[in-house]
Amino acid sequence: MLYDLHELQRSILAPFTAFTETGSHLFSNPYSPLAYTPLSRQFAAAYELAHRVGKDYEKPAWNLTSTQIGGREVALHEDIALALPFCRLLHFRRDTRRHDPRVLVVAPLSGHHATLLRDTVRALLPNHEVYVTDWIDARMVPAADGTFSLDDYVHYVQAFLRHLGPDTHVISVCQPTVPVLAAISLLAAADDPCQPRSMTMMGGPIDTRKSPTQVNRLATTKPYEWFEDNLIHRVPPRYPGAGRLVYPGFLQHAGFVAMNPDRHLKSHYDFYLHLLRGDDSDAEAHRRFYDEYNAVLDMPARFYLDTIRIVFQEFRLPRGTWTIDGERVDPSAIRKTALLTIEGELDDISGQGQTHAAHHLCANLSPSMREIHTATDCGHYGIFSGRRWRQQICPKISAFIRSHA
Repeated sequence: MLYDLHELQRSILAPFTAFTETGSHLFSNPYSPLAYTPLSRQFAAAYELAHRVGKDYEKPAWNLTSTQIGGREVALHEDIALALPFCRLLHFRRDTRRHDPRVLVVAPLSGHHATLLRDTVRALLPNHEVYVTDWIDARMVPAADGTFSLDDYVHYVQAFLRHLGPDTHVISVCQPTVPVLAAISLLAAADDPCQPRSMTMMGGPIDTRKSPTQVNRLATTKPYEWFEDNLIHRVPPRYPGAGRLVYPGFLQHAGFVAMNPDRHLKSHYDFYLHLLRGDDSDAEAHRRFYDEYNAVLDMPARFYLDTIRIVFQEFRLPRGTWTIDGERVDPSAIRKTALLTIEGELDDISGQGQTHAAHHLCANLSPSMREIHTATDCGHYGIFSGRRWRQQICPKISAFIRSHA
């Protein structure tokens, strides 16, 4: 019923959001006489703020059309390299004959679209051949395509690695560090020729027993049945995935906002002030961020509940109790894939030591194939987006990849 109520709310708000959008244009468009009234800025700013609070946010476009290589602009083409029911493997093909290291960026399936990693991909493109996992909103996947579990996520990563072939490098951001490490562990145990050359783990919950955050505490203070009974809902009839059980994106978004409500309130108030003062660049930066942040997707229920149980409640990966298709996930089998772990000093989602724990699990990697980096004064999003990512972290990853290419 909650999903149906959410859809009803959206329908009720639709006329309001259309009205506020029109009002904002009437008081700001230079061709409108209302734009020259004494309080036009205040009205335009208030209408736009109300519109953005109430509007429905769709999946943003990647908007990556070119990159700079060797001082010249090179065109990009967004190709689908492999399509599976719950994910598309995107290839940002560059118009160049350069043979740079091939990188698979595994985006998180945690409520936001893969486009949240736009800055990550943009910084990698000048020096790498980049592929990205573009997860599909579960409400758009027909129920006939079956369920999707955490084990299926591991199988998807393996399928992508086998499709790309040997000499691939993997970068996993946040949530996928766990299934990526599991996928590579199983490939190593089978001595699969498609084991990647290197794996970079960034801000992920590999061992959530270390420095537990608010996210970890929520998962451990509630029983598994609470998540199953309160957070899982059926997709309404108007979507292709009608009837599918999902963890709705709007619930995940509410959780994100609830973690830092004061910060979001201040950001929206600052946006209103930027509009009043005519600070167009700051206002546009706010729009870009929240266009991405407020665009969420539904997660398959089985995958979400598996993640709660296996990663956050039972700690199966660090305890060595996780089995997939009857085979135990053992990271100590990894001997050919170099490991770089990256954490943010101020990360409030994946606490200190949770990602670096991968080094303890990959016990048979030689010292020359390991590297640890903690980004100072850096939060969770800062390790894959923003100035520190572009100037400090991305160059370190590129150097690590080339040293093991």
